[in-house]
Amino acid sequence: MPDPLAVNSMFARIAPRYDLANHLLSGGADFWWRRRLVAAVRRARPAAVLDLATGSGDVALALGRALPPAVAITGMDFCAPMLAVAEAKQRRAGGRANVRFRAGDGLALPLPDGAVDAVTIAFGLRNMADRPRALREMRRVLRPPHGRLFVLEFSQPRRWFRPCYYAYLGHLLPHLARLITGDRSAYEYLDDSIRQFPDPAALSAELRAAGFAAASATSMTFGIVALHTAAV
Repeated sequence: MPDPLAVNSMFARIAPRYDLANHLLSGGADFWWRRRLVAAVRRARPAAVLDLATGSGDVALALGRALPPAVAITGMDFCAPMLAVAEAKQRRAGGRANVRFRAGDGLALPLPDGAVDAVTIAFGLRNMADRPRALREMRRVLRPPHGRLFVLEFSQPRRWFRPCYYAYLGHLLPHLARLITGDRSAYEYLDDSIRQFPDPAALSAELRAAGFAAASATSMTFGIVALHTAAV
Protein backbone atom coordinates (compact mmCIF):
# COMPACT_ATOMS: atom_id res chain seq x y z
CA MET A 1 0.00 0.00 0.00
CA PRO A 2 1.21 3.57 -0.63
CA ASP A 3 3.21 5.50 1.97
CA PRO A 4 0.93 8.40 3.04
CA LEU A 5 3.81 10.81 3.64
CA ALA A 6 5.25 10.11 0.21
CA VAL A 7 1.82 10.49 -1.43
CA ASN A 8 1.21 13.80 0.36
CA SER A 9 4.61 15.12 -0.69
CA MET A 10 4.09 13.98 -4.28
CA PHE A 11 0.73 15.75 -4.65
CA ALA A 12 2.11 18.86 -2.97
CA ARG A 13 4.84 19.02 -5.62
CA ILE A 14 2.54 18.65 -8.61
CA ALA A 15 -0.43 20.66 -7.26
CA PRO A 16 0.19 23.85 -9.34
CA ARG A 17 0.05 21.95 -12.66
CA TYR A 18 -2.08 18.98 -11.61
CA ASP A 19 -5.17 19.96 -13.61
CA LEU A 20 -3.24 20.74 -16.78
CA ALA A 21 -1.45 17.40 -16.58
CA ASN A 22 -4.73 15.52 -16.10
CA HIS A 23 -6.36 17.15 -19.11
CA LEU A 24 -3.39 16.68 -21.43
CA LEU A 25 -2.32 13.20 -20.37
CA SER A 26 -5.88 11.82 -20.58
CA GLY A 27 -6.53 13.50 -23.92
CA GLY A 28 -9.43 15.35 -22.30
CA ALA A 29 -11.22 12.13 -21.33
CA ASP A 30 -11.09 13.16 -17.67
CA PHE A 31 -13.86 15.72 -18.34
CA TRP A 32 -16.17 12.97 -19.60
CA TRP A 33 -15.30 10.61 -16.75
CA ARG A 34 -16.20 13.27 -14.18
CA ARG A 35 -19.45 14.08 -15.98
CA ARG A 36 -20.46 10.43 -15.71
CA LEU A 37 -19.72 10.49 -11.98
CA VAL A 38 -21.65 13.70 -11.39
CA ALA A 39 -24.64 12.41 -13.36
CA ALA A 40 -24.74 9.25 -11.22
CA VAL A 41 -24.67 11.29 -8.00
CA ARG A 42 -27.39 13.61 -9.28
CA ARG A 43 -29.68 10.63 -9.91
CA ALA A 44 -29.26 9.59 -6.24
CA ARG A 45 -30.63 12.98 -5.05
CA PRO A 46 -28.44 13.33 -1.94
CA ALA A 47 -28.89 16.09 0.64
CA ALA A 48 -25.23 16.04 1.73
CA VAL A 49 -22.16 14.85 -0.17
CA LEU A 50 -18.55 14.18 0.84
CA ASP A 51 -16.05 14.36 -2.03
CA LEU A 52 -13.10 12.54 -0.52
CA ALA A 53 -9.57 13.01 -1.88
CA THR A 54 -11.01 16.07 -3.58
CA GLY A 55 -7.59 17.23 -4.79
CA SER A 56 -7.99 20.36 -6.88
CA GLY A 57 -11.75 20.30 -6.27
CA ASP A 58 -13.00 19.55 -9.78
CA VAL A 59 -15.58 16.97 -8.66
CA ALA A 60 -16.81 18.99 -5.66
CA LEU A 61 -17.26 22.12 -7.78
CA ALA A 62 -18.96 20.16 -10.58
CA LEU A 63 -21.35 18.71 -8.00
CA GLY A 64 -22.00 22.23 -6.73
CA ARG A 65 -23.04 23.28 -10.23
CA ALA A 66 -25.14 20.17 -10.91
CA LEU A 67 -26.98 19.69 -7.61
CA PRO A 68 -29.60 21.96 -6.01
CA PRO A 69 -28.20 24.85 -3.92
CA ALA A 70 -29.55 23.26 -0.74
CA VAL A 71 -27.25 20.24 -1.10
CA ALA A 72 -24.21 20.58 1.21
CA ILE A 73 -20.98 19.47 -0.50
CA THR A 74 -17.71 19.00 1.38
CA GLY A 75 -14.46 18.54 -0.52
CA MET A 76 -11.90 16.86 1.75
CA ASP A 77 -8.21 16.10 1.25
CA PHE A 78 -5.12 15.57 3.39
CA CYS A 79 -2.80 17.56 1.09
CA ALA A 80 -2.85 21.27 1.96
CA PRO A 81 -1.39 22.54 -1.36
CA MET A 82 -4.08 20.66 -3.30
CA LEU A 83 -6.79 22.17 -1.09
CA ALA A 84 -5.28 25.61 -1.73
CA VAL A 85 -5.66 25.03 -5.48
CA ALA A 86 -9.30 23.97 -4.96
CA GLU A 87 -10.09 27.04 -2.87
CA ALA A 88 -8.47 29.37 -5.41
CA LYS A 89 -10.49 27.72 -8.18
CA GLN A 90 -13.67 28.24 -6.18
CA ARG A 91 -12.87 31.94 -5.68
CA ARG A 92 -12.21 32.42 -9.40
CA ALA A 93 -15.60 30.85 -10.15
CA GLY A 94 -17.31 33.37 -7.87
CA GLY A 95 -17.68 30.99 -4.93
CA ARG A 96 -20.46 28.53 -4.24
CA ALA A 97 -22.16 28.71 -0.87
CA ASN A 98 -22.99 25.00 -0.88
CA VAL A 99 -19.36 23.86 -1.44
CA ARG A 100 -16.69 24.00 1.24
CA PHE A 101 -13.22 22.51 1.45
CA ARG A 102 -11.56 21.14 4.54
CA ALA A 103 -8.62 18.98 5.59
CA GLY A 104 -9.24 15.38 6.47
CA ASP A 105 -7.66 11.93 6.39
CA GLY A 106 -9.52 9.17 4.56
CA LEU A 107 -8.41 6.64 7.18
CA ALA A 108 -10.00 8.62 10.04
CA LEU A 109 -12.68 10.88 8.63
CA PRO A 110 -13.49 13.86 10.92
CA LEU A 111 -17.23 13.26 10.53
CA PRO A 112 -19.83 11.54 12.70
CA ASP A 113 -21.55 8.31 11.72
CA GLY A 114 -24.23 8.74 9.05
CA ALA A 115 -23.23 12.32 8.24
CA VAL A 116 -23.76 12.26 4.45
CA ASP A 117 -25.96 10.66 1.83
CA ALA A 118 -23.24 10.20 -0.78
CA VAL A 119 -19.47 9.79 -0.79
CA THR A 120 -17.55 10.37 -4.01
CA ILE A 121 -13.88 9.63 -4.54
CA ALA A 122 -12.27 10.19 -7.93
CA PHE A 123 -8.83 8.71 -8.58
CA GLY A 124 -8.03 8.74 -4.86
CA LEU A 125 -8.76 5.22 -3.65
CA ARG A 126 -5.50 3.92 -5.16
CA ASN A 127 -3.60 6.32 -2.91
CA MET A 128 -5.06 5.17 0.41
CA ALA A 129 -2.45 3.59 2.68
CA ASP A 130 -5.04 1.09 3.96
CA ARG A 131 -7.80 0.59 1.40
CA PRO A 132 -10.06 -1.69 3.52
CA ARG A 133 -9.92 0.79 6.40
CA ALA A 134 -10.69 3.70 4.07
CA LEU A 135 -13.70 1.86 2.63
CA ARG A 136 -14.99 1.10 6.13
CA GLU A 137 -14.67 4.79 7.01
CA MET A 138 -16.65 5.76 3.92
CA ARG A 139 -19.36 3.31 4.86
CA ARG A 140 -19.41 4.63 8.44
CA VAL A 141 -20.14 8.21 7.42
CA LEU A 142 -22.88 7.25 4.96
CA ARG A 143 -26.45 7.64 6.16
CA PRO A 144 -28.64 4.53 6.00
CA PRO A 145 -30.76 3.30 4.39
CA HIS A 146 -30.10 5.11 1.11
CA GLY A 147 -26.45 6.20 1.40
CA ARG A 148 -24.38 5.61 -1.72
CA LEU A 149 -20.67 5.38 -2.51
CA PHE A 150 -19.34 6.42 -5.93
CA VAL A 151 -15.76 5.48 -6.80
CA LEU A 152 -14.27 6.74 -10.07
CA GLU A 153 -10.93 5.05 -10.50
CA PHE A 154 -8.42 3.68 -12.97
CA SER A 155 -8.94 0.00 -13.65
CA GLN A 156 -7.53 -2.85 -15.72
CA PRO A 157 -8.11 -2.29 -19.45
CA ARG A 158 -9.53 -4.83 -21.83
CA ARG A 159 -7.00 -7.49 -22.68
CA TRP A 160 -6.56 -6.47 -26.32
CA PHE A 161 -5.82 -2.87 -25.29
CA ARG A 162 -3.35 -3.63 -22.47
CA PRO A 163 -0.07 -3.73 -24.46
CA CYS A 164 -0.70 -0.27 -25.96
CA TYR A 165 -2.01 1.19 -22.71
CA TYR A 166 0.80 -0.12 -20.51
CA ALA A 167 3.39 1.03 -23.02
CA TYR A 168 1.91 4.53 -22.78
CA LEU A 169 1.78 4.42 -18.96
CA GLY A 170 5.27 3.06 -18.51
CA HIS A 171 7.21 4.97 -21.15
CA LEU A 172 5.50 7.90 -22.86
CA LEU A 173 3.37 9.26 -20.00
CA PRO A 174 6.24 9.84 -17.48
CA HIS A 175 8.20 11.69 -20.15
CA LEU A 176 5.25 13.91 -21.06
CA ALA A 177 4.47 14.47 -17.37
CA ARG A 178 8.02 15.65 -16.71
CA LEU A 179 7.61 18.25 -19.45
CA ILE A 180 4.27 19.43 -18.02
CA THR A 181 4.90 19.25 -14.26
CA GLY A 182 8.67 18.87 -13.92
CA ASP A 183 8.07 15.71 -11.88
CA ARG A 184 8.59 12.37 -13.63
CA SER A 185 8.55 10.26 -10.44
CA ALA A 186 4.94 11.14 -9.59
CA TYR A 187 3.76 9.65 -12.87
CA GLU A 188 5.99 6.60 -12.54
CA TYR A 189 4.08 6.07 -9.29
CA LEU A 190 0.84 6.46 -11.28
CA ASP A 191 1.91 3.61 -13.57
CA ASP A 192 2.75 1.35 -10.62
CA SER A 193 -0.43 2.15 -8.70
CA ILE A 194 -2.67 1.47 -11.70
CA ARG A 195 -1.04 -1.86 -12.50
CA GLN A 196 -1.49 -3.01 -8.89
CA PHE A 197 -5.10 -1.83 -8.51
CA PRO A 198 -7.83 -4.50 -8.53
CA ASP A 199 -10.11 -5.03 -11.51
CA PRO A 200 -13.84 -4.24 -11.17
CA ALA A 201 -14.81 -7.69 -9.90
CA ALA A 202 -12.08 -7.68 -7.25
CA LEU A 203 -12.91 -4.15 -6.09
CA SER A 204 -16.60 -5.05 -5.87
CA ALA A 205 -15.58 -7.91 -3.57
CA GLU A 206 -13.59 -5.45 -1.43
CA LEU A 207 -16.61 -3.17 -1.21
CA ARG A 208 -18.80 -6.02 -0.02
CA ALA A 209 -16.14 -7.03 2.53
CA ALA A 210 -16.24 -3.45 3.87
CA GLY A 211 -19.98 -3.77 4.50
CA PHE A 212 -21.43 -2.36 1.30
CA ALA A 213 -24.27 -3.94 -0.66
CA ALA A 214 -25.26 -3.91 -4.32
CA ALA A 215 -21.72 -3.13 -5.50
CA SER A 216 -21.45 -2.74 -9.27
CA ALA A 217 -19.10 -1.20 -11.82
CA THR A 218 -19.37 0.44 -15.24
CA SER A 219 -16.23 0.39 -17.37
CA MET A 220 -15.30 3.30 -19.64
CA THR A 221 -12.72 4.04 -22.33
CA PHE A 222 -11.71 0.46 -23.13
CA GLY A 223 -11.77 -0.41 -19.44
CA ILE A 224 -9.02 1.96 -18.31
CA VAL A 225 -11.47 3.66 -15.92
CA ALA A 226 -14.45 2.30 -14.01
CA LEU A 227 -17.26 3.94 -12.06
CA HIS A 228 -18.09 1.79 -9.03
CA THR A 229 -21.26 2.29 -7.03
CA ALA A 230 -22.31 0.66 -3.78
CA ALA A 231 -25.07 1.04 -1.21
CA VAL A 232 -24.99 0.88 2.59
